[in-house]
Amino acid sequence: MNRILLLLIASLGISFAAEKPNIILMMSDDMGFSDIGCYGGEIHTPNLDTLAANGLRFSQFYNTGRCCPTRASLLTGLYPHQAGVGHMMGDYGIPQYQGYLNDQCVTIAEALKPAGYRTYASGKWHVTPYLGKKGDTKKNWPLQRGFDRFYGTIHGAGSFFDPNSLTRDNQYITPENDTAYQPDTFYYTDAISDNAVQFIKDHAANHKDKPFFTYVAYTAAHWPMHALPEDIAKYEGKYDTGYAPVRAGRVERLKQMGILPDQWQIAPQVGNWDDVELKEWESACMEVYAAMIDNMDRGIGRIVDELKANGMLDNTLILFLQDNGGCAEIFGRNVKVGPVERPSAPTLPPMAKDELQTEMIPPQSRDGYPLRRGKGVMPGLPETQIGYGKNWANVSNTPFREYKHYVHEGGIATPLIAHWPKGIEPKNEWNHTPTHLIDIMATAIDLGRTEYPAEGKIPLEGVSLKPAFQNHPINRGKPIYWEHEGNRAIRAGKWKLVAKGSKGKWELYDMEADRTEMNDLSSTYPEITTKIATQYTTWAKDRGVVEFNTLKKGKKNKKH
Repeated sequence: MNRILLLLIASLGISFAAEKPNIILMMSDDMGFSDIGCYGGEIHTPNLDTLAANGLRFSQFYNTGRCCPTRASLLTGLYPHQAGVGHMMGDYGIPQYQGYLNDQCVTIAEALKPAGYRTYASGKWHVTPYLGKKGDTKKNWPLQRGFDRFYGTIHGAGSFFDPNSLTRDNQYITPENDTAYQPDTFYYTDAISDNAVQFIKDHAANHKDKPFFTYVAYTAAHWPMHALPEDIAKYEGKYDTGYAPVRAGRVERLKQMGILPDQWQIAPQVGNWDDVELKEWESACMEVYAAMIDNMDRGIGRIVDELKANGMLDNTLILFLQDNGGCAEIFGRNVKVGPVERPSAPTLPPMAKDELQTEMIPPQSRDGYPLRRGKGVMPGLPETQIGYGKNWANVSNTPFREYKHYVHEGGIATPLIAHWPKGIEPKNEWNHTPTHLIDIMATAIDLGRTEYPAEGKIPLEGVSLKPAFQNHPINRGKPIYWEHEGNRAIRAGKWKLVAKGSKGKWELYDMEADRTEMNDLSSTYPEITTKIATQYTTWAKDRGVVEFNTLKKGKKNKKH
């Protein structure tokens, strides 16, 4: 923009910064493609549904299939290996698998600050190791990676009533000694929402002349299945009929929405309700899971209400997505720890007000109830550690196959809702272009009218989604790739090549005719299979991907 035009804008009293949209990036944890209402689910999500009805939904948006790599990719616009998180938070002694964000990547917050944005984060960080009492380095904590303020957890999972690694800005805290936030009942999902609301409120009071970027990273609905009693009560009996009727309802709604064509064969149902021994317990797991999502949705509603109250909603881009598919882990289900029934009173000394929670699986609740996990332990209460397991995860991932960890569609397909009243037209539409986490950074750069730093940094991999907001084509021009724990895939146009495990054979699917991946065409089209496999090999070599089963933690991988 030339100097004369800038002077003209100034003379008219127009704020250049105010023209840039605020950006709120919301992400949930361990949820399936069809859990929320506007993607076919029966769970009550009216706030997300309203955002979708007044915005844009993407039917073929992808994550990386696992929490840490997704966060690394989302925050940097790179494939996770390029950002240093080729696996999880373990250090394998080579740059692509060092287990924390490297200096050659840039976070969205770092990219937007030169454009005048204030930056806030609330929720799960999980892109740097959490060492607890062993001594953490804060080099890759949010405030050191471009954020002005942070409330949340450094680690990736834990109690919703007493989260480990709970942090405000650069200081570990406890739910009891945090002077800035003292609700009647502490529940982490509420805390994430409420602190995001407070950041917006403070921004409106102190920095309204600047745009903002807010990253809201929920841990719902990751295990353990913890929820507030009043939320659980809303779903009592909802899942007593078992897996098949719930799944059938989702299939019907997906078909009505037009994103599940009749010619697609639905992935097989996992689990037979007739064979379930403890049906009350099994249905309770899904009740609590639904309650966790319900609570998150209400928190999203409070964030939207705060935007409305400050006149910010119209020029705020809200993006909602999920970090991976439903989780098949039956966390602790076959491990008997503590009594199945809750003791009538706490049996252990309560934790002190300033005593930090450092364990992902705490041995007790803060008030002294001992850890309870194992078959038959009803989920929901603070001292329990239960996951909802493979059968319900299969329902969450309807209509796809596989789960979190894997790069078949059940592991990597996520909703993406985009809501921006000033920037999206027409509304209540679907975009069917294959898109990926790497595109979020490119979108933020585009909308924030800033430059991605070129010197010393790895070039961006994604493309801006901005054209889709005005119903224009997204021109990617190159395939999308995945690799996690040897599970690998490439999406090239209508074709997807995918393999399960480092030694798994390549499977080829026509995603227009068979996105549920039920008809492997690798033998029918060997030339296409070979061509796309070669593309994957080139990509993997260029990005430093290593065959996963050859890696060892520590400094033993220099040969790679």
